[in-house]
Amino acid sequence: MSFFGLDFIKKKERELERKLRANDREYNLIFKYATNAIKTSKYNFFTFLPLNLFEQFQRIANAYFLFLLVLQVIPQISSLSWFTTVVPLVLVLSVTAAKDATDDINRHRSDNHVNNRKVQVLIDRKLRSEKWMDVQVGDIIKLENNQFVTADLLLLSSSEPLNLVYIETAELDGETNLKVRQALTVTGDLGDDIERLADFNGEVRCEPPNNRLDRFKGTLTYADQKYPLDNEKILLRGCTLRNTEWCFGLVLFGGPETKLMQNCGKSTFKRTSIDRLMNVLVLCIFGFLAFMCTILAIGNYVWELNEGSNLTAFLPRQNGNDAALSAFLTFWSYVIILNTVVPISLYVSVEIIRLGNSFYIDWDRKMFYTRNNTPAEARTTTLNEELGQIKYVFSDKTGTLTQNIMTFNKCSINGKSYGDVYDYTGQRLEITEHTDTVDFSFNTLADPRFVFHDHALVEAVKLENPEVHAFFRLLALCHTVMVEEKKEGEIFYQAQSPDEGALVTAARNFGFVFRSRTPDSISIVEMGQQRSYELLAILDFNNIRKRMSVIVRSPEGKLSLYCKGADTIVYERLHQSCSKLMDVTTEHLNEFAGEGLRTLVLAYKDLDEEYFSQWKQRHHQASTELEERESKLDQLYEEIEKDLLLLGSTAIEDKLQDGVPQTIEQLSKADIKIWVLTGDKQETAENIGYSCNLLREEMKEVFIISGNSSEDVRQELRNARMAMKPDVVEESVFLPERTLSQRVKTVADEVADGEYGLVINGHSLAYALDHSTELELLKTACMCKAVICCRVTPLQKAQVVELVKKYKQAVTLAIGDGANDVSMIRAAHIGVGISGQEGMQAVLSSDYSFAQFRFLQRLLLVHGRWSYLRMCKFLRYFFYKNFTFTFVHFWYAFFCGFSAQTVYDEWFITLYNLMYTALPVLGMSLFDQDVNDVWSFQHPQLYIPGQLNLYFSKRSFFKCALHSCYSSLVLFFIPYAAMYDTVRDDGKDVADYQSFALLTQTCLLFAVSIQLGLEMSYWTAVNTFFVLGSLAIYFAVTFTMYSNGLFLALPSAFPFVGIGRNSLQQPNVWLTILLTSILCVLPVVTYRFLLMQLCPTINDKVMFKVRQAKATPPPPTQRARIRRTSSRRSGYAFSHAQGYGDLVTSGRFLRRPAVSRSAALTHMGRTTSGFSPMGRSAGYSPTGRPQNIKTPDVEVTSLQMYRTISDPVP
Repeated sequence: MSFFGLDFIKKKERELERKLRANDREYNLIFKYATNAIKTSKYNFFTFLPLNLFEQFQRIANAYFLFLLVLQVIPQISSLSWFTTVVPLVLVLSVTAAKDATDDINRHRSDNHVNNRKVQVLIDRKLRSEKWMDVQVGDIIKLENNQFVTADLLLLSSSEPLNLVYIETAELDGETNLKVRQALTVTGDLGDDIERLADFNGEVRCEPPNNRLDRFKGTLTYADQKYPLDNEKILLRGCTLRNTEWCFGLVLFGGPETKLMQNCGKSTFKRTSIDRLMNVLVLCIFGFLAFMCTILAIGNYVWELNEGSNLTAFLPRQNGNDAALSAFLTFWSYVIILNTVVPISLYVSVEIIRLGNSFYIDWDRKMFYTRNNTPAEARTTTLNEELGQIKYVFSDKTGTLTQNIMTFNKCSINGKSYGDVYDYTGQRLEITEHTDTVDFSFNTLADPRFVFHDHALVEAVKLENPEVHAFFRLLALCHTVMVEEKKEGEIFYQAQSPDEGALVTAARNFGFVFRSRTPDSISIVEMGQQRSYELLAILDFNNIRKRMSVIVRSPEGKLSLYCKGADTIVYERLHQSCSKLMDVTTEHLNEFAGEGLRTLVLAYKDLDEEYFSQWKQRHHQASTELEERESKLDQLYEEIEKDLLLLGSTAIEDKLQDGVPQTIEQLSKADIKIWVLTGDKQETAENIGYSCNLLREEMKEVFIISGNSSEDVRQELRNARMAMKPDVVEESVFLPERTLSQRVKTVADEVADGEYGLVINGHSLAYALDHSTELELLKTACMCKAVICCRVTPLQKAQVVELVKKYKQAVTLAIGDGANDVSMIRAAHIGVGISGQEGMQAVLSSDYSFAQFRFLQRLLLVHGRWSYLRMCKFLRYFFYKNFTFTFVHFWYAFFCGFSAQTVYDEWFITLYNLMYTALPVLGMSLFDQDVNDVWSFQHPQLYIPGQLNLYFSKRSFFKCALHSCYSSLVLFFIPYAAMYDTVRDDGKDVADYQSFALLTQTCLLFAVSIQLGLEMSYWTAVNTFFVLGSLAIYFAVTFTMYSNGLFLALPSAFPFVGIGRNSLQQPNVWLTILLTSILCVLPVVTYRFLLMQLCPTINDKVMFKVRQAKATPPPPTQRARIRRTSSRRSGYAFSHAQGYGDLVTSGRFLRRPAVSRSAALTHMGRTTSGFSPMGRSAGYSPTGRPQNIKTPDVEVTSLQMYRTISDPVP
């Protein structure tokens, strides 16, 4: 069983800790670690056929048709030739096998290419060129510039100063910006000395193989010393070495145990609601098939008893064959004949349709973002029709609704607010592109893109205001930004988040220029003077701390801790003497929230030398722990980050993306409920909600849920429900009991009395998601038009999505752009990734991706609706044509003694689904549309029927079956009556079996083709060609099959000799075809006419408008924007990801080529003039692009006139 890798799986489960020794293969072989060879292929030359067939026959449809084939080779049962099942089955199996073989051959080639790459390995004190597959755990290897990293390595030394290496991780996380790793000093001293490297015998104890890309724990023991190892000293397989001449590394994990391969597991397979319905319907069809076969078997039994005994003189029975055995054999015979109720071509056609509709998304130029050449991409082909049924959209805010491009707009320093412009009367002026900007010419290192309008701040800097200087000194020192300066004065910052880049850029322009850093120092230029601060520690940011701090020693020897973070977090750690300043700063924070700005609070404290040395020792000890390292470090951070002194706060603007308000308004009209799940503060998220039309002034009320206990949250939710629906009877909410099938009861939708919004905080959401309260949250939230969840963690995002999926019969979609959105994207029925400023993690986990949120309306209202409409039409028509085809056999059984005689020619049975009706239905399913994209946008209500499953459901399926039953009755009895006792023009008999079979199958083909024409709303040249071409092919094949030549060649295979030319030249045959076609279509036309007149659907109304409209419809009107001010607080300006702190302290700085691309971003935000850009301050983007800024619409408040006593009003 080791061939299938089971031994490796068992070993991996036993491994709790990895132990290895450098340059000691014998020792490492004891543990039987995996080699560096990889195998992603599934088959080899000998196993391909059996394994592939085994996989294919695991699909119930393929196994069903194999079962039919077995029945057909039994002479006593089969009345059909074997080729009627073999031909379609072999075709499907062959196409699938060819696709699988091609994919696996490509995997083999890829594996061989990777495994046979060469790398230099240190063996027997010499560097030898070895294949990747021969590298083993514990080997020391040498990498050179632009080489791929061979395995997961511990970095030992490099050619760069401070033992740095630069890597690109595009294959791991999609990010192309360079990252920095640094070796331990003790191993870095080995350099490239082969003798010293060969003598290196360090032992590593670390975590077992896992898929965590962002974490590594281990220790290196060397020369009786223990050194902590973390993720910043590890080079992962899949990375590429850049801008580094050489480096040496110790192999920790190889091949399938590397983190890259550990992450190659299968993602969750998502199925559409139509797929799930199809599984139920197919089981029902199988049951109905067995029911029909049972009726016909009973009929055969009765017939054999009553009539069969009279025919034994002509058809003598074999010994032992009685009526019961005949009925049993007849049952299986009819299973074969009636199998076309579920044809194998159904599944092939569905995949072709989905693939075609996926190409439409990829090719849509209106979803192509020209600014960064990013097209829309359908990353899966199995969910297209689900896009037409979305009821709930869960969206991230930062980078999804907003641009994630930050601009430094305002700040509060020592109780004074900066950033606004006032006239001589003290009235605040509106900032426009014509407003004077601050002159930064005094600073030769200023960023020319940075724009600021308040001259008071730069004057305070020039006057050497100590608080202002301390404020910008903190911004220049407390960060994890990497810097590169290729030419004198050309400084480029690489920031962990756009917020940090904007703050460091602001400090740079106001005279505090971050210039360079080493592992233990930060160099800044303070008002033209170079100063170097000793960097003693970085207490880095994470999602729990929501702050970061640095501890530095100034050139004068003064020890200081600088801290920045969320106001609620920092305020808890302030010294009590700051209470008055805190009140004033809080007012400023409230005012900044009126513009939806993201805020940080800045604080500092001076440290005692003796205390810090003790703290530093405990910090080093905690950082070398393997167990509970994070919790011990957090305790130390809490200890030192207290009794801080408040400096002030910053306010950064994150602008809306283009077209977000219009998109949300369109989706709302389509009855799609949008929930925003963000890590930002409540006030910021609420403000953005108003800016983008998610929350509207005309809403009756916006409920704020902020309870601090489970009972408080439950009561607030219940009160909100009572307010939305006063007549509802208050009831205690219990979780529904599960049925025997373990299915959860669905929570029905409740209609609110008007439009409402709901805003809930992260701590309240934690209580609301509790098992006992989740239903109350769900019922209340689902009654609201919009929901905003603030300060949520990535896990809570996924929990909210799972809650709706669990209790609502609705399709969910999650959209985000960052790594913190991945869990939400994977949890939803459909995940959409936005390729933005936060890397590609969300895109790599998504089902669909594009560059801008506004493309979501086109994805849903156009592509999604069309895909759903086409798939539903396809299924309705496909079941109709096959049920009609099959039911004719059923009626014929009553006239052939239940003998399992087929009513059609065997070749017609074989080619009916493969040739005669395949292309027309595919043409409809790929090209049909009820209205074009312009009308789809003008009438977003067209989307609602998809949410309600009105186009295809169990009800429509049974209506389709009844329609087929009627059509089959017409198609059998009209030709039967027309040919009964009928003679030709020359007096010869025409009522033979073969002539009847030809007439019936011709009537059938005409009837289903006309029905297809009635289903089609959008005729194209391709559709017309497919329909008429299929009829032409039918007659061409029929006359060929029934020719004398084929009969003489194979009499048994082509018995219908001459039937075509003899029957189809008779006028009564063509009159019969016309009559059956009219009778089949007439009830459908009548029903649809009456339905459109008496009860028209939204589709009927819009299509009537389309037919009425002669000219091109005008573009949809844009909703007028409403200016609004608010006193809501804004969100703290931090990206929700681990910072670069550990990299910085170990001597890492990014070296990255300057990027200078012009990208004039426009936005739709808090402005009254549409998309016109307005100047404010320079936007910071990690790519270094200049940005356009919007103008605030905030009223003048008394707070903005606030000045300190020592600083008179100008």
